[in-house]
Amino acid sequence: MSNENNHQQAQMLRGTAWLTASNFISRLLGAIYIIPWYIWMGSYAATANGLFTMGYNIYAWFLLVSTAGIPVAVAKQVAKYNTMREEEHSFALIRSFLGFMTGLGLVFALVLYVFAPWLADLSGVGKDLIPIMQSLAWAVLIFPSMSVIRGFFQGMNNLKPYAMSQIAEQVIRVIWMLLATFIIMKIGSGDYLAAVTQSTFAAFVGMVASFAVLIYFLAKEGLLKRVLETGDKINSKRLLVDTIKEAIPFILTGSAIQLFQILDQMTFINSMSWFSNYSNEDLVVMFSYFSANPNKITMILISVGVSIGSVGLPLLTENYVKGDLKAASRLVQDSITMLFLFLLPATVGVVMVGEPLYTVFYGKPDSLAMGLFVFAVLQSTILGLYMVLSPMLQAMFRNRKAVLYFIYGSIAKLVLQIPTIALFHSYGPLISTTIGLIIPNILMYRDICKVTGVKRKVILKRTILISLLTLFMFLVVGILQWILGFVFQPSGRLWSFLYVALVGAMGGGVYGVMSLRTHLLDKVIGKTQADRLRIKLKLT
Repeated sequence: MSNENNHQQAQMLRGTAWLTASNFISRLLGAIYIIPWYIWMGSYAATANGLFTMGYNIYAWFLLVSTAGIPVAVAKQVAKYNTMREEEHSFALIRSFLGFMTGLGLVFALVLYVFAPWLADLSGVGKDLIPIMQSLAWAVLIFPSMSVIRGFFQGMNNLKPYAMSQIAEQVIRVIWMLLATFIIMKIGSGDYLAAVTQSTFAAFVGMVASFAVLIYFLAKEGLLKRVLETGDKINSKRLLVDTIKEAIPFILTGSAIQLFQILDQMTFINSMSWFSNYSNEDLVVMFSYFSANPNKITMILISVGVSIGSVGLPLLTENYVKGDLKAASRLVQDSITMLFLFLLPATVGVVMVGEPLYTVFYGKPDSLAMGLFVFAVLQSTILGLYMVLSPMLQAMFRNRKAVLYFIYGSIAKLVLQIPTIALFHSYGPLISTTIGLIIPNILMYRDICKVTGVKRKVILKRTILISLLTLFMFLVVGILQWILGFVFQPSGRLWSFLYVALVGAMGGGVYGVMSLRTHLLDKVIGKTQADRLRIKLKLT
């Protein structure tokens, strides 16, 4: 392997480490907070979580639209200009975008605030959702300009500031949420709607902290002055238009999962009233079972998919611009391998400890909650694969194809949504989403292989090997679980947590050793670090 390829692999591993760590920590915090939050909400817990998720679904879509895929598109353009040794174009681009995105944030924040009553009615809930959505408008105000700076650091292949800003955002957000909820529910009025509203307003507080971290790193690395310079000789307007053109496909394809969740929100309660006699409150709880509750866990799993897909993007663009398709194909193969190397065993592991894990977060589940949770967890592999393949295809300027495949999947989701809800009730939205994402996954994978010349047999062999390792882990841990069952059965949050931690450690240990023996883990942590671990564990 050439020095340049070694350097690229090192860059990718370093970037993967930072983004994987930040995504994992952020998602973990975003899941752990639910334990005390759920307890403090008392009898309102499931309803409060359903309302929280409904507000966040709309908010997340507004973030996607207001940024128009800017972080990824900016990263792509910055990587291109830096490869062409035109760094001034990158700084001119950032200056233009900061002004443009600040204005865009203001517009979309006003739209969300003003149209909150209408969006609440569409969701089938009504006035309870209005203050929740309006509290999220503040975060929409500043997120677009913050996303420009994140995209700039990503395009420079400097992912530490990006990662640290994510962690700061989530830590401060969770602290605000828990403090506000405890004060309202345990000391104050006990108004659960006010507690949910403060929990969603926490997104704005977290974003202010994230922005501060990014500005700190810009100043620390001597980039702030260059970003703020005026009097560009470069046609920054043209750069702005070019990048927006690049960004539009990213918003369409990148919003697939979010749009599918919003479609579920807008159709489930309204259509279930045609097919059943459930009360509105019962339907909010069912929505919480298949959407809000599983998302806390599944998003931890697929956050690694986001990390891998976004880390490889600038390098993939760089190789494609240079015409080095061999290097591009290696990046594709390694990214998909790393995704499956984590996601397959993690998904199986979560299913194996599904009931005690659910108990830790939400209390002991009934059969419907448990069935929906397992289905949603199994679906996370399909979601993660989509989140890797979509930006890959666009990194090679196959934007139209990516949008077309997204449209095919969306049509399938729309056509199947009402029939699947009629036939399978709360399982219906999950089934239609699964089919709606499998279609673009197949089409995107085929196109990527065609463009880069990826060796499909290599990916197939690695996937089979990962599947066999996962099966081996499943069998070993299954036997250990059976033996453990003679000692104690998990009941309550504390015992369930200890059970999940013990079984998780056993499963992770078995899988980790096997992936070291087969050298698959080298793709994630690097050969040098893997060799050290093999020597330490006497696996050589």
